[in-house]
Amino acid sequence: MLVDSHCHLNFPEIIANIQSVRLSMQEAQVGHALCVSVTLDKFPEVLSLAEQYENFYASVGVHPDYEDIEEPSVDMLVQLANHPKIVAIGETGLDYFRLTSDLEWQRERFRTHIRAAVIANKPLIIHTRSAAQDTLRIMQEECANRVAGVMHCFTESLEVAQAAIEMGFYISFSGIVTFKNATQLKDVAKAIPLDRVLVETDSPYLAPTPFRGKTNQPAYVRYVAQEIATLRGISLEEVMMATTYNFFNLFKQAKADAKPC
Repeated sequence: MLVDSHCHLNFPEIIANIQSVRLSMQEAQVGHALCVSVTLDKFPEVLSLAEQYENFYASVGVHPDYEDIEEPSVDMLVQLANHPKIVAIGETGLDYFRLTSDLEWQRERFRTHIRAAVIANKPLIIHTRSAAQDTLRIMQEECANRVAGVMHCFTESLEVAQAAIEMGFYISFSGIVTFKNATQLKDVAKAIPLDRVLVETDSPYLAPTPFRGKTNQPAYVRYVAQEIATLRGISLEEVMMATTYNFFNLFKQAKADAKPC
């Protein structure tokens, strides 16, 4: 069995076909999925999916890309996280690729999420793009190692991965690792310990080869796992077992015995 550790199943491209998506998961041996929040106004949709389906889980958080929206407070995040199907805080982090100028608000939002995670005692889902050093610095300053979490859709260097692992974090690979030109990322996938690896789709984005350019879905996480198995010279079954164990070891509130698709 596989777990899609990061997807956005409430997005219009997927939610309209959710039963077909779930059937495809079953056929691909993808038993569980973590539906990740990106804004507070859409959080009820994310939570609803987790409440409706036993094998779906949810997070609460505000993505760093979103400006001029309801800003979360520590108290608000802690309160919303107090639900049995909310297994993580995020997605949060820093993104200097899409946005420019003064991004101190983004750094403060990141700190808010880490502080909430520590109080709620739930792991973090961290997004970082073109901001690795600031991301690691704030993680260290705010003691993110107290709850750990996952560096989702990882695209940084081996050195960044190792620094995150030293703080107790897992490294999650998306469909990007299947792309031909992702040579540095492939090297990271080969080098880090298997007991720190997660797999994800980031659906509906970043569909792996051979579906690149199409709408992604949790079933396609199998192609990510297969690529990692090929890179490491091990079986797909070994990657499936390891990444599923890692998921439930990190997100301890998720129930490993929940009935899969």
